[in-house]
Formats: sequence, structure tokens, C-alpha cells
Amino acid sequence: MRGKKHASRCLVCGGKVNISVKGLFDARFGAEGRYNVGECASCGLLQLAPLPSQGALKKLYQRYYNFGGSGKGAYTGARRLFFDSVLSRLWSFIDGDISFYDRKGSGRLLDVGCNEGRGLARYEKNGFQAEGLELNEKAASTASAAGFTVHTALLGEFRPAEPFDVVVLSNVLEHVLDPIELLEDASRVLKPGGELWISCPNAASWQRAFFSKAWINWHVPFHTAHFSGKNIRKLLDAAGFEVKKIKNESPALWFASSVVSKLFSRHGKPTTQMRNAMLMASLMLFTRGVLFPALWLGNLLGKGDCLVITARKK
Repeated sequence: MRGKKHASRCLVCGGKVNISVKGLFDARFGAEGRYNVGECASCGLLQLAPLPSQGALKKLYQRYYNFGGSGKGAYTGARRLFFDSVLSRLWSFIDGDISFYDRKGSGRLLDVGCNEGRGLARYEKNGFQAEGLELNEKAASTASAAGFTVHTALLGEFRPAEPFDVVVLSNVLEHVLDPIELLEDASRVLKPGGELWISCPNAASWQRAFFSKAWINWHVPFHTAHFSGKNIRKLLDAAGFEVKKIKNESPALWFASSVVSKLFSRHGKPTTQMRNAMLMASLMLFTRGVLFPALWLGNLLGKGDCLVITARKK
């Protein structure tokens, strides 16, 4: 971070943050603690209040969030088989491509937070020369073993030999303590006119209001900030980008996860039902098949659950 920010000040504009949601807890991994979210009085950004320190976040990620490298378990196996299938591409077409796996093109592409490299394989099949950034050494070594170039560095520390045509921040921006700095670093490694692809939860989502504290994308304490289409445009402009397109998507998995969170999550306990392949698949099919009109209308009105953004370096 460029400098320590006051816990009650906005991550983006420095405005005053007022508490708006109290008593949230980790509904996925069962990390201890309760957290509040505040809203900036100036730009409307939602963020954790108070913000955790970088050191505290690092310990949480090391304990709960890192790829373990085992690849075992029914849920993990089913997910891997599905991801590698033609059915996955069909589902992405119907459900919305929030990871940019179906975009075709050429040139150098950097996937920030590439994990074990599943996305890198898809990007390369689509015509890109794909490289990744990944801090988790186990995940990075798995991707490297599959033949990909993966750098174990923060984007701010990364100095590529030549710039990239595309940088991908798929569900990354909401995890950092300095989003402007991250976007400026993305601009630094891009060619003039290069593209930035971002996906992140939409703070203006109707599902946020519907599920209230059970909305899966609160994801405290790992999601530090929540953006709307309006304030992310301002953020990108400040970092030197021109927005080419913002669209809304509402992944069935996200809705299904919020349902499971509402029904089963308990403070201090992992919600194991989220890794039940049959339960999640059934809920996803119900969501996409029966609730399609609500999801479609939400997207149309700018209240879908995910923002999918294409921006160009000025």
C-alpha cells in the first residue's frame, strides 16, 4: 500500500465511512470473528469497517484460502471434470462468463491470481500467450508443472520483460486493501491501448438486499470492498483507464451459495454443504431453470450479482 489509510476512511476517495451492516461472519470457511461493513458518504463504496491490516489478512489467507494441491474429494473431482467438459462451455454461455474463459484473441495475457492454472489452459486454447501471477507456491508449482509460466510475486513487485496486451482481474479487486494501486500496477504492465478485464461482485445487486447478511459475496473478512458500476467507473478513470463495457451477470452458483449460506451457515463453523456436489448442482439447475426471469431482469436493470468490465488503458 502507498500509505496507511485510516480505518474509518474510504479506500478509494478517502471519504468518511459510516457503518451500515453489523455482525457479519465468514459463511464459507468458518473463520472466527464478526465484522461490520461501512458505506462511504462521498462515493458510496462499501468496505470492511474497520479494515484489517495486511498482516492479519495474510494470516487468514494462509490458514483458510490457499490451494492445498491435493485435488482429492468428490466435490473437487466433479468440479474438475465439469470444467474440462464441453458442457462447461455450454453452461458458461447460458449462465454468463465471469472468468473470461470464452473470450478469444491473441497477444500476451496476464492472469492475476491464476491459482493452479485452470484458467491459463483456457486462455491459451483461445489464442493467447498466457502467463500467471500466484502467491501460493503450491498452486504456482502445479500450474508450472502443467507447462505454464507463473510468477510468484505481487503485481506491484512484478517487472515483466515486455508488456501485456491483456490483464485479467477475475474476482481479485474486491480482495485488496488498495484497489487504486492495484489498477495502477495493472496499467504499468499493459501496453498502451491494452485491455483490463475485471469481474467482481456488484454492490448494487438485488440479491444483496434479498439475502441480507447471508449474501455470499459479503465473504468477510476476505472481501474488503464492494463496488457498484458507478463507483468502479470513477475508480478506473482515476487509474488511467477508459471503460469500454460494463455488463451484469448473475451466476447460478452465487445464488445457490447464498441459499446454502442462509440455510446452513453458523458462526465459527465451515459451511460444508457448499462442497456437496449434488446439492450445489441441484440448486444451480433450479436457479438457472426456474429463476431465470428474475436473474435476467436483475442483469438488465444493472442489479445483477456480478460486474463484468472491459476497460482500455488510456
